Amino acid sequence: MMDRAVYRIIDANFNRAREALRVMEEYCRFAVNNGSLSGRAKQLRHELCAAIGQLEQGKLLAGRDTLGDVGVGQRVENQLERATAAEAFTAGARRLTEALRALAEMVQAESKPVAAAIERLRYQAYTLEKDVVLFAGPVERFNRVQLYVIVTSDLPAEILSLASRCAAGGADCIQLRAKGMPDERLFAVAVEFVDICRDLGALSIVNDRIDIAAAAGADGVHLGQDDLPVEQARRLQLSPLIVGKSTHNDSELERAIGAMPSYVSLGPAFTTVTKPKIEVAGTDYIRHGLQRLAETGVSHVAIGGITHENVELLLRAGVQRVAVCAAVTEAPSPADACRRIKDKMAEFLSG
Repeated sequence: MMDRAVYRIIDANFNRAREALRVMEEYCRFAVNNGSLSGRAKQLRHELCAAIGQLEQGKLLAGRDTLGDVGVGQRVENQLERATAAEAFTAGARRLTEALRALAEMVQAESKPVAAAIERLRYQAYTLEKDVVLFAGPVERFNRVQLYVIVTSDLPAEILSLASRCAAGGADCIQLRAKGMPDERLFAVAVEFVDICRDLGALSIVNDRIDIAAAAGADGVHLGQDDLPVEQARRLQLSPLIVGKSTHNDSELERAIGAMPSYVSLGPAFTTVTKPKIEVAGTDYIRHGLQRLAETGVSHVAIGGITHENVELLLRAGVQRVAVCAAVTEAPSPADACRRIKDKMAEFLSG
């Protein structure tokens, strides 16, 4: 009887783990749209099936007694209530690790190698859950952006004034780019910058400095080609941050995709005074970048020389988010300049 009970527990938790992995796989595939993460969930499911396949399948099926299971029909309040696909994923991930722990405990008596294999899968499941959450949440937040403004200045008063006026004009995301400011002052400015963005409903991004972004409570960090790698930046975050990465050509784009940032910037779209030494990538690169990103779940923003006059060229190429700098920050009224670009984008994207 005890042997039969063990196999009933193994069978129940094997089914529970497979079902949870299918939920996680489908979330990564259809909601996150990331083939790599979906593939990891699928591989984990196959490895679990292979491990359990080493046990006597006849005993598993013979031990199954759904009608006689006293747990069938028991319900906990709000047990199956899920407001979002992300909540379903999280619930699945928790069921998975619980089931894998139960399997590892019970399989010990039948096969220590199989139990060890299942225990390894449990730790892989923890890592997969972490990687999905740290990737998917920030991407979802960034995907709401249309107008992204880069404030380039080393003058605290100018930075804060521009951030306030651009956010008031409808900027969805604002980046603080202060290359020559001492760390202590940069941190103090970043704290105020983050507060302004939060109060006015804009995402706050700090250029280059993951340490400043994390310490100031910013929504994210943008990394250039010579900055800290995406993976290392994520190790320093205190909560899931939006992590952007600059790309200017196909090889940089491929390396960035491998690191799975929240978004990549594609450009320069046009000649830009902000980075005059970087060769213009043009709309062909941006169009190719959009096609390549489509199956990765990584978001995008077109950048470089974008103005109210030329933004429609990018929108027609499939761009949904644009980053502007001088066209807004050097305008007589940055708020009005933001509104004009945002209104043009909204009109095009809604039509």
